[in-house]
Amino acid sequence: MQATAYTYDPESRSGQVLLDDGTPVPFDAAAFDAGGLRLLRPGQRVRIETEETEAGSGTDSGTDASVGPGADTGVGAGRRITLVTLQTF
Repeated sequence: MQATAYTYDPESRSGQVLLDDGTPVPFDAAAFDAGGLRLLRPGQRVRIETEETEAGSGTDSGTDASVGPGADTGVGAGRRITLVTLQTF
């Protein structure tokens, strides 16, 4: 799914992205490292992947889903960002 880089701390390699509905979602160094990036600037469009956490229920139905108007973004309670990389067209 797509998001916009919101914050990024190069020392901890963690930050936040904004979903298209404006919801800020944090990511950790492992998610940043998985994307192979060296730097992230606020405002850059990124692609994120998520997975279920122990707090979630159900199974992971895929991570790179297209998000349309009114679609469930799949990020929130019970999910975490596992990858942050640049969005390519």
